[in-house]
Amino acid sequence: MTTFDEREKGFESKFAYDEGLRFKAEARRNRAVAEWAGAKLGLVGEALDAYVKEVRKADLVEKGDDDVFRKVKADLAAKGIAVDDTEIRSFMAESFAKAVTDIQNS
Repeated sequence: MTTFDEREKGFESKFAYDEGLRFKAEARRNRAVAEWAGAKLGLVGEALDAYVKEVRKADLVEKGDDDVFRKVKADLAAKGIAVDDTEIRSFMAESFAKAVTDIQNS
């Protein structure tokens, strides 16, 4: 195997690792966001667990974070709970950063 082949294999391995990390971190972020929004909605127990699943499903609608954002924003608005877009996006970003750190440290 040439040096070029070894570098290529190394880059492929790094890419696969990074994608796996991103997937896990997004899943943890979605759970944290769902729990945060669920608390604002007054959900507990099985209702909160069901809401977490709904938010996770919402993340599969399209690529990126906007599907989760829209789901949470719409659910809060439907209950008359006013939350600024910036607050939701900030919480999402903080949750993602914490998830990445937690995964890397475990």
